[in-house]
Parts: sequence; structure tokens; C-alpha cells
Amino acid sequence: MKSLKLIIFIVFCLVFIKQINAQQAPYYTQYMFNDYLVNPAVAGTFNHFKIRANSRIQWTGFGGEGPRTMSISGYGPFKEKDMGYGGYIYNDVTGPESRLTLGGTYAYNIAINDAWRISGGLSFGYMQYKLDGAIMHFDDDLYDPAMTNGVETKNSLDANLGFYAYSTFYYVGISAHQLLGNKYNVHELIDSAQGISRLTQHVYLSGGANFILNRDFAITPSALIKYTSPGLIGVDINAKVTYQRIVWGGLSYRFGSAGYFTSDALAVMAGYNYENKIYIGLAYDITLSDIRRYSGSTFEVMVGYQFNNVK
Repeated sequence: MKSLKLIIFIVFCLVFIKQINAQQAPYYTQYMFNDYLVNPAVAGTFNHFKIRANSRIQWTGFGGEGPRTMSISGYGPFKEKDMGYGGYIYNDVTGPESRLTLGGTYAYNIAINDAWRISGGLSFGYMQYKLDGAIMHFDDDLYDPAMTNGVETKNSLDANLGFYAYSTFYYVGISAHQLLGNKYNVHELIDSAQGISRLTQHVYLSGGANFILNRDFAITPSALIKYTSPGLIGVDINAKVTYQRIVWGGLSYRFGSAGYFTSDALAVMAGYNYENKIYIGLAYDITLSDIRRYSGSTFEVMVGYQFNNVK
């Protein structure tokens, strides 16, 4: 049964590699606790410096070959200027392919009126793409032994751009990732068109609010819409309830469209804030798509630290 699951997952990966214009950027259920990774304009919108580390292990039922993502990022404001800066590094592994990405960010924000500010941010970075042929080894003459026994590595530069409008209780943002749309050769195994693949632009539209219900409770609804060419759309709808700014719990529902809308996952989230300094968050995803029979569980951990105000 384990071998059957692994074969199904490898076929699943190959379909997505051949259709390389699908989702290429890493995904986190708890993105709302590190939305800097979604939108570079978030850098500098707070009065303090933040560090966030995330780890996501997806679809444990595929014999250890399910998607795995780890990242660490830090961002904050300049002390005497309406500017922000940040940096990030993440490693995203899905079966035979992996992407190691690192980059830096500059952001500038201005006041629109007494309640709202708007920020614009630009990230520039480096990506290393690897394809491990050993994971795709089949006893079939159709596949090139040189490919299935080795690792192919390609490197490229990339950029992300975002805009973010925010007030004390509301925010809305839009960002675009992989702006340069670089091409890289991976192998004829992946694409019959001479092994050429392209980093496809990803567009994210996010929004949310924070409602103070009483002295103890606050509720924070949020949503994220993800678009990738040629017409793939994903939507996250979330709600988080916080008690005394110390503990929180929430739900997230994710669905998408590739010609028709279909449920993807339902996630349960919980977390703890120690003295407004140390943050720990956990998420558990329940797969709702057709792959749920084989996928197993999905776990995610977020750890963060918040420094003192600099302004």
C-alpha cells in the first residue's frame, strides 16, 4: 500500500511539473501570521522588528515524499524614516523537485489620511531549482538513465512587488511574485518543448479586519485570493478568535478553481502569545479534495519573536 501511495504521488508530481504554470510558490495555512511572505509591502508597516519561522509537512501519507516547506524571515521599520526592510529564506520540496529561495526587501509607506497609510514594497532574490531524478526512477526505457540517476540544478533571479493599505483595524493588499518570469531548462523529461519551463507570475489579493468584541475577545476574519496563469485560482477564508491577546483559535477553509471550483482543505489553528514577545502557532489541515484517500495528514508550526518598538 505504501508503494502504491508513493507511485500515485510521483505521478501527481509529474503532472504538476509538466504543467509548470501551476502553483510554484510555497503555501502556509498560517500565512496571516507572516503575511510579509505574501506581500513585501508589509515590511515597515509595524513599529517593531519581527522574526518568523515556519515549517509545513503536507500529505504524510505519501511515504515521506509529500510537500515540505521551511522558511525563516525577518522584517521591520527604519527608526527615523517611513521605510521598512526585510529578508527571507525558504526551502520548498515536493517529491522530486525543490526550490531554495532567498531575498531581501525594501518598502516605503506614506499616510493617506489620519486613519490610513499605504505601503509599497519590492523584493529581489535568488532561486535554486533542483530536480532529483533518483526519486523518479522507473524500469522503463522511455526515461533517460542520466536523468533518473542524477540531480539537475538550475539558478535564476527573481523579484516580487506589492502594495498594502492599512489602518488600525483593517488592511487590504495586492502583490505579484516571480515578476521576471525567467525560463530555465530542466530536461526533456519534464516538457517536450525542449525542456523549457517558466517561472509563472503569481498574484495575491488579501484583506482582513480586527474586531474588538469586549475586554477579553477579538475576532479577526481574513481572506486571501491567489491567481496564477492560465486561470488557476485559490481562495482562503479564515477566522481567528483571540482571548486576552494571549491565546487564539481559528478555522481556515480553502478552495480553488482550475476550470471549476472544488474544496481543497479545512484547517484548524491554535496559538499562544507569551508577553507579546514569543508567538507559537499550530495548524492541522484536513484534506477535502479527491486525493484525501491517500494524502494522510498535514501539519504546520509557526514560531515568532517580536522585538521592542523602535519608533
